[in-house]
Amino acid sequence: MWPSFLIVIWVIGAALGGPYFGRIDEVSSNEQANYLPASAEATKVQQLRGEFSESNAIPAIVVFTSEQVLSEAQLEEIAAQITGLPAVAGVAEEVSPAIPSDDGRAVQVFVPIEPDAEIGNVVAELSQGLQDRVPEGVQVHVTGPAGFTADLLEAFTGIDGLLLGVALGAVFLILIAVYRSALLPLVVLSTSLFALCVALLCVWWLAKAGVFLLSGQTQGILFILVIGAATDYSLLYVSRFREALRSELTNWAATTRAVRGSLEPILASGGTVIAGLLCLLLSDLKSNSTLGPVAAVGIIFAMLSALTLLPSLLLILGRLAFWPRRPQYEPDVVAVEQGVHTTGFWARLGRTIANKSRPIWIAPTALLALGVFAATGFNATGVAQSDLVLGQSQSRDGQVLLGEHFPGGSGAPALVVVPEEQLQMATDVMLDHSGVSDVSIVAADSPSGIAPVTADGIQALGPPGTPAPEPTVVDGAVLLQATLAEAPDSAAAEQTVRELREALAPAGALIGGVTATAIDTNDASIRDRNLIIPLILFVTLLIIAVLLRSLLAPLVLIASTVLSFGTALGVSALVFNHILGFPGADPGVPLFGFVFLVALGIDYNIFLMTRVREESLRHGTRPGILRGLKITGSVITSAGLVLAATFAALAVIPILFLAQLAFIVSFGVLLDTFIVRSLLVPALCYDIGAAIWWPSKLVHKGDGSTPSEMGKDALA
Repeated sequence: MWPSFLIVIWVIGAALGGPYFGRIDEVSSNEQANYLPASAEATKVQQLRGEFSESNAIPAIVVFTSEQVLSEAQLEEIAAQITGLPAVAGVAEEVSPAIPSDDGRAVQVFVPIEPDAEIGNVVAELSQGLQDRVPEGVQVHVTGPAGFTADLLEAFTGIDGLLLGVALGAVFLILIAVYRSALLPLVVLSTSLFALCVALLCVWWLAKAGVFLLSGQTQGILFILVIGAATDYSLLYVSRFREALRSELTNWAATTRAVRGSLEPILASGGTVIAGLLCLLLSDLKSNSTLGPVAAVGIIFAMLSALTLLPSLLLILGRLAFWPRRPQYEPDVVAVEQGVHTTGFWARLGRTIANKSRPIWIAPTALLALGVFAATGFNATGVAQSDLVLGQSQSRDGQVLLGEHFPGGSGAPALVVVPEEQLQMATDVMLDHSGVSDVSIVAADSPSGIAPVTADGIQALGPPGTPAPEPTVVDGAVLLQATLAEAPDSAAAEQTVRELREALAPAGALIGGVTATAIDTNDASIRDRNLIIPLILFVTLLIIAVLLRSLLAPLVLIASTVLSFGTALGVSALVFNHILGFPGADPGVPLFGFVFLVALGIDYNIFLMTRVREESLRHGTRPGILRGLKITGSVITSAGLVLAATFAALAVIPILFLAQLAFIVSFGVLLDTFIVRSLLVPALCYDIGAAIWWPSKLVHKGDGSTPSEMGKDALA
């Protein structure tokens, strides 16, 4: 009765959660400023900005360009198109007039988009309408903050369908190759998919209630993490169940034995991942701190599905699940096969480790150390906003053209909130800086809402004798807009903003805007990386120490995983810099890569060492290591392939951050699966012997290396 009840509960949960795959964008946001810490200078300016102006519109910049000087007829036609822009749904009324470039070959127009509008749809309609009616010989691009946001939204549109389809397809093919069964891969995939549906249902409503802040990036990672983790846990359980079916006559006895054998490693593995993810709560960036609990919810349901839904399904199906290769009840054969002298790759590898343990762990350690050295070339200082989306980008092309004909920072000025009495000083500082093209001030009585500011003060906008507009004053402060000479997402623009912050800090000024937001994001991300990585190591070490009742073994496992991560980062640096030609990486890439590689990579060492400890209690440490390696070898390798394939699926989303994370984690998992867990860890533990369990009582049980068990070579 209980198995059927559990299956029904999961079916109901999946049926309720399934429809939310197409609705995740209703509760998600990709606006970078929303993820900054409240203490960031750019955040404070963003909050104050609304008090200076009633409009919270997101600016799009439409740039018309021509290889020749624009004719009067072309300019008139462009002007006619501009007058019709407010008719586009989502475009605010205050569209700026055409602003020609000094060389006469370009025109720019600022188009404000309502903050509650569907930015992607508005930009697409705006772009298509203009391109259909653009004058002959003229090109038009939509760029600026709204243009880049639209590019991001378009890039994330494949998450619900393409990403999920690729991930599930890759896992399905691997499961067929592993099990060579028609039914079992479907059972395992159902376990993973049901876990994802229920996790999505829970996360959606928590985001709806304002508990979580979701983004397309978080959504993609949640999908991959749940599928990969649930499948890994399922593989471990299936291995235990299949093993139990050969020793137990009934499905119930086999299920009881399999659950008992899987419970501790799955809970320990999932607990390690959850603990690592929850360390992200200490992050200043909300994009990091919100990922922690969102992904933790996914891991919880991945564990629950592997420990409730999958056992229930296999209890009902029994040996039929493995058709056509049904396991037979043969306890005598199982007892013989568990000996180390049996045939098979993992048994042969175990005997090789017994004979040559020291060179087997020293050689890969030296090789991995070279990879760690290459990690010094990993450039994670941040990338320009225009480089976030891979492939063709209208907003990126438009930004380049904008920089060729206008000041690079047009449309995305630095926003400077300064006390009114420091207005002239702040103006002088900015105008004297070579990185600033011009300065204006927010003035409510100005027709455009702003007025130019020079060294002589606020300038009049009308004929001679017209008084200068009065600045808008809020709590004794005014808002200045500084147009930067370089593109707002360039390194030069960031350096300008940093220098302005330093120069204006004594005046009590705060600087925000697009460039300042990028600066504060990178700075917070670097701070998070330096704080959270050591914390995750410490928490993971504690969990493994409790699990294995040892201090030395956890240190060995943690050190090997860190070595694997360093090598993955080093190889990634070579690939990104010299093969793919990436412009750099976000500071969060190493942090996320570390979280997933350490938290998930350590799973395979947990699967191995919990079984090694189990066997060591019965046979001694060294025989236990070889038995554990042989028994878990194929299932852990399969799990590693599944996890690598699921994370590799992230690369189908054309976002630089996800593509880099996909390579780092996938390569790192494969490295951990085939080198660290297969060779380095068992060989090093074998070389150390029973002392690996120090200070537990298992040390005194001895190595168990008797001639009858290991052979003479094993004692060398």
